[in-house]
Amino acid sequence: MPNAKILSEKQAAVAALTEKIQKASAGVLVDYKGITVEEDTALRRECRENGVEYTVVKNTLLRFAFNNTGLSELDGLLNGTTSLALCESDVVAPARVMADYAKKLNDKFEIKGGFMEGKAVDLETIKSLAAIPALPVLQAQVLGTMLAPITGLAVVLKQIAEKQGAPAEEAAAE
Repeated sequence: MPNAKILSEKQAAVAALTEKIQKASAGVLVDYKGITVEEDTALRRECRENGVEYTVVKNTLLRFAFNNTGLSELDGLLNGTTSLALCESDVVAPARVMADYAKKLNDKFEIKGGFMEGKAVDLETIKSLAAIPALPVLQAQVLGTMLAPITGLAVVLKQIAEKQGAPAEEAAAE
């Protein structure tokens, strides 16, 4: 039987983890066995840059937190070494960052599963989310799509003006 101090510390850790999971829009569970300190440091840096909180968690504490948040179907994934990547604002960020590192580190880093908007998701869903580009890239693609017709119109008007004999600058000035 653990003493009261240790028990209260573990209960506080579970409560804090439960709160983080409830606030998160998405989370990814990862098996990280065998990665070096250098690789871990690079992973944590990229997580910070993308707004992802990455922590190594004891399976028993995570199991209690998942049961508190209604994600008990993820209990089967809690074996071996486990780390958790969470993000409050971007549903895609944890999946994208973890999938990138899973590709880079091959057998050392493996995605187990995850959750999104309070519901457990399978590995295929996480891989699908990881394939979605980052938000700034998506915004640039949309902007490029919106500007394409305007750019095409400007090119056509310039060609018409040049065909009529007036240089484009004079046609624009008139």
